[in-house]
Formats: sequence, C-alpha cells, structure tokens
Amino acid sequence: MSNLFQQTVEIWLSGGWAMVALTINALILFGLGVHIHLKLNEKGFLFVPEKTWRRWISHPEERTGPIGKLLDFVTGGESLKQTSTCFESLRSTEIVPFERDLRVMKICVSSAPLLGLLGTVTGMLATFGALASGSGGDKTMGMIADGISEALITTETGLIIALPGLFFQYQLTRGHERYKAFLSHLETVCTQIQYRKQQTKQAA
Repeated sequence: MSNLFQQTVEIWLSGGWAMVALTINALILFGLGVHIHLKLNEKGFLFVPEKTWRRWISHPEERTGPIGKLLDFVTGGESLKQTSTCFESLRSTEIVPFERDLRVMKICVSSAPLLGLLGTVTGMLATFGALASGSGGDKTMGMIADGISEALITTETGLIIALPGLFFQYQLTRGHERYKAFLSHLETVCTQIQYRKQQTKQAA
C-alpha cells in the first residue's frame, strides 16, 4: 500500500505544475457531483409512489418526509394563480441550484482535457529546452525524459478525469430531468384539483 502511494506521488510530481490544476479541477468536479447526487436523493421523489402522494394532496394529515413538506407548500394556494405562483417559487429554489451546479460540472469536464493538453505543451517545451541547451550527456537525457514524462502524464490524467466525469454528469443530468418532470407532473395534478374546487364552488 505504501509503495502504491509512493508511486502515485512520484507520478503526480512528474506531471509538473499542470497536475495541480488538474487535481483542483477533479476535486471540484467530483465533489460537486457527490453533492448533487446527495441533494437529489434527499428530495425523496423516487421513493414515494404517485398513488401515495396523490392521496396526500387530499389527506394532509398523512404527509411525511420531503414530499410531504413539498405538498404543504404547493397546496396552500386558494386560487389557480396562487398555485402557479407557488410552483414558480418552487422552481427557483429547487431547480435553479441544480442547473447552476451542473453547468459548473460541465465546465470542469470540458476543461480537464484542455488542462492536460496545456501540461503536454509545457512538457514539450521543457523537452525542446533540454535539447537546445544540453550537451547530450546523462543530465540532458534526464531532462528530456522528464519533459516527455510531463507531457504524457498530464494528457492521460486529463482524460482519466474527463471520461468518468462525463458519465457522472450524464447520470446526474438524468436525475435532474426526472426531478423536473416530477415537479411538472405535480403542478399539473395540483392545478387540475384546484380548478375542480373552483368549479364546484361556482356551481354551488
């Protein structure tokens, strides 16, 4: 285990300063991804069947958990306009933060290969610098090897970050779209119920 850690550190150091930027990028990317994943799970919309939350709309005393609190908020309106206002407010607090975080993730995924390419450029510059200034001895060959190592490691690291990051972002985007679809469906149901209530009052 210690040998593996030592080899990892050596590889990281041989990648040059671009590895610092790649590490920060990876921490932001996957840290934000885990945060989004946990927040989506906290919403509870995947764990409450539609039959259950439909019953909760007309039976407030049975409501529990995050979906129960959500229904408490959106069913408080006395008119169609108030119901629409509740859902607009809900979208600004529930959907917008996820969209913002997913945009940041997308930027991190896109920038990882570019940071790796930047490390490749600096590595090749170091290699050419060694060729231009060296005399062909062991020291020069070592400098050339270090430059080539930096060029290859950063490129590989950028791809290693970007590929799983892209898959992770795709899965989170699907979860976010499911949550948006759930809220849209809930809005339709609540609007229909509110409309029927108004029609009943007018008929009476």
